[in-house]
This record gives sequence, C-alpha cells and structure tokens, in this order.
Amino acid sequence: MTTNESYDIITAVLQQAQKQDVNIKINPIMSNSVNFLDITTTNTNGQLTTSIYHKPTADPYYLLYKSDHPHTIHRNIPYTALVRAARLCSNLHDFHRERLRIHVSLLLNNYRPHFISNHFQRFFQVHKADILYKYFDENTYSQLHRQLLYQTSKRELEEQAMKKDPVLFPPVLQQRPWNQRLMYIRHRYKTGYISKFSKIFRGWWKKHYQSPGSEANRIQLRLIPLTNRSLQNYLLRKKPRKSILTKMDIDIEHAI
Repeated sequence: MTTNESYDIITAVLQQAQKQDVNIKINPIMSNSVNFLDITTTNTNGQLTTSIYHKPTADPYYLLYKSDHPHTIHRNIPYTALVRAARLCSNLHDFHRERLRIHVSLLLNNYRPHFISNHFQRFFQVHKADILYKYFDENTYSQLHRQLLYQTSKRELEEQAMKKDPVLFPPVLQQRPWNQRLMYIRHRYKTGYISKFSKIFRGWWKKHYQSPGSEANRIQLRLIPLTNRSLQNYLLRKKPRKSILTKMDIDIEHAI
C-alpha cells in the first residue's frame, strides 16, 4: 500500500480496522524496511528495493531435498534457487549476496564445487545473462530481474493453450476451477467400525468446526471411500514399463 497520508491518519484507519475483527492484530511502526513473508522491502532515499528475508530462527543453510532424491532434483535445486533470488532481489548486490549464500548452502550439503559452477553457469546461459557470471552489470541484471518477475507461470501457459486450441483441449477434458466451497475427503473403506467413518466424521466436523459465524458452515463435504485392492487386482498381469519395452525392441533389432 502506498499513501501520502500522515502517520496519525493511517494509525487511526488501522485501529478502526482492528476493532472490526478481534482476530486482526495490527502493530503500526515506522521504519525504512519491512519484512513480509520471505521479502524485505527497503526505502532508500525514496527508492524502494526488495530482497530475500531470512528468518533469524531458521537454519541458515538448510536445503529441502536430501541425497535420496533423483539426480534431476539435485540439478534443479541450484537453478530454482537462482530464479527465486533474481525475481525477489531488485538490486544486483542483494542478488550477488544471495547467490553466495546459495553457493555455501550447496557446499555444506555435500554438493561438488564443479557441479555447482556448471549449473550456476547454466542458469545465466538459459536467460542470456552470461556476463553476470563473472562481472557486475546493473543493466543486464535489471533486464534479467524484470524478465523473471513478469514471466508467465506454468498455469497461465496451460490456460492460454486451452483457449487457443479447443480441439486439442476440449471443454470436457479441461480441469475445472477449484471450488473453495467443496471439500473432498478420501478415506480407506473397511467393513466393521470404519464403515461408519462418514457419519462419525460429519459429527466431528459439526462439533469442532461449525461454530456460529464460522466459514466452515459454508463448506460442503464430499466423503469418497477408497476400496481395497482385490485378489483379481493383485493377480492382474500389467503391461511392463515403457523403458523395458523400448530396450526389448533394441535387443530384437540387434539379434536380427
């Protein structure tokens, strides 16, 4: 929010908003920087800049994925981390500092230096910003930042493709928009006490969530029982994986 109003007027508006809902906790403060989610916004002589905010209580060099993931996941971690840094850091120096932080995090999680360098260089080559790999260039980084910041998301690309080609994406096969008023709950069905799960769950929902004025009163539940696998399903002969079939075709050609 950007405003030219005085601090007293803004404080009065926020206090009025806080009285409308007891769950809203607003603490107005004046500062040159503010943290929101994972972004720090700083006002430097009237110029707003953004950078990545790291919580002091969080592990500074923690990575989400460990060594038991496929190699494709390891390859995407440096690339995705740099994309996030370039989108959120509006200043080249903040991006470079975040890049060093990513580098150290990967080293401490047993990533090889050669692997890190190759995939860092791959990031800059893909986005045609090779000069940033070795030199500081404000103009090149500004173009990179704007390019990634306004990049079309995967979901938007899929929606555009559906609108352009109704033959390839007929309305029947299109994914329906998410209805926030419906909640689908899947549970394993078994005979005995579990067979009454739907009735018991609705009782829990009404007792613990459907209080007066709660948003849960507007949500419709759809309980979907999942049947257990039968003996026929276990004994069914399934088609082998595509990789096995492809290898068999190659072996047959060599044999001929």
